[in-house]
Amino acid sequence: MKLDVLFSPLGLTPAEVQGRTVFVVDILRLSTTVCAALHHGARAVIPVPSTEEALRMAQTLGPGEVVLAGERNGLPIPGFALGNSPREMTPEAVKGRLVIITTTNGTGALLAVQGAAQVYCAAAANFSLAAAAAREIWARDRDMVILCAGRDHRFSLDDAYCAGRLASVALGGVRRRQGLNDAGLAALHLVRRYGERWERPLLSSRAGRELSTIGLKHDVLDCARADAYPALALFHERRVTAAST
Repeated sequence: MKLDVLFSPLGLTPAEVQGRTVFVVDILRLSTTVCAALHHGARAVIPVPSTEEALRMAQTLGPGEVVLAGERNGLPIPGFALGNSPREMTPEAVKGRLVIITTTNGTGALLAVQGAAQVYCAAAANFSLAAAAAREIWARDRDMVILCAGRDHRFSLDDAYCAGRLASVALGGVRRRQGLNDAGLAALHLVRRYGERWERPLLSSRAGRELSTIGLKHDVLDCARADAYPALALFHERRVTAAST
């Protein structure tokens, strides 16, 4: 039985996720935004790789069915109704609608693991639900992958810390190591370093600092709120929906 933490999707092969359960982490901000949208009544969130693909899909599905959301380098995409902010995913904006979203890092990570047995989004915002699912899967002797979206295909502190929190619960504590790869061990060390205060690693991370610089510190703090948007976000057949719990 193996639990592998991957710090980015760079170099990920289909064989690494085939038949395994994958938890995708992009806490700043896609994972959190997806949970917020589902919690506030969106029918589904559909991740796409590009702005052009989002526009094509919106034309196909019809304007009454969808809302376009996304960002590039942290900033909202011109012409899209919403950015990649969980605070924008209000019931008035998303309830009953399909949210088509494209982001700099997170949507690519989700699309990279479509061959997995199951794929969930994990964040502080749905941590209790995601952690309970991870614990149950590990207890059933199932292999798992925790994939961090990272930042520009590189390590990101915020995602790695979240991965460590998730691995810790799945394994039954930060001192449990059986089946864990080296990246997972490093992620557990981050949990010991920062403790249980989500805002500390999120604000300290490069992503958190850059979002704060462009006026989005409130988003970082929102992403640090544990169980703020409780939805077990399941990615299946190219869309994320709220799984029954």
